[in-house]
Amino acid sequence: MLEKFERFNKMVSGWAEWIGFGAVFLIVVVTGIDVLGSKLFRLPVPGSLDIVMLAQLIAVSFAAAMALIQKRHIAITFLVERFPTRVRSLVEAVAHLLGLVLLVIVVWRLFSHGYFYQTGGEETPTAQIPLAPFAYAAAVATVPVCLVLLQQLLSSIREVLRHEP
Repeated sequence: MLEKFERFNKMVSGWAEWIGFGAVFLIVVVTGIDVLGSKLFRLPVPGSLDIVMLAQLIAVSFAAAMALIQKRHIAITFLVERFPTRVRSLVEAVAHLLGLVLLVIVVWRLFSHGYFYQTGGEETPTAQIPLAPFAYAAAVATVPVCLVLLQQLLSSIREVLRHEP
């Protein structure tokens, strides 16, 4: 059962990662066109800073789940690695639980923030791009991170129970 959940998380996170990759590609293209346009033709891309700022939000939030799966995030393990297997699994379970609780709150607040932007008609300063869809997108992109943390929490709990004294 847990293996199916892990495969599902990898699949969803893989698709999200491609969206993040598309946003990084957009950043490169817009920045390149902006630099060339402003230096060669004195014609910068209007709102390029707004576009790059929002694309960064999309790139980071949609790539986070795959980074978590591939363990490409910051982790301090030099002390925990010396613990016995059961204690290490217990520490990991607590860390995953705390991370999951934090990110569920982040998802909730991002949806709340998106609603605030939507009802207030908030836009970027230069290009007047509405901000609400990007807050909602970041919230949706954080859901796979929560699912990965839930799967890792369940795996850690299984390890704690497996290594009973």
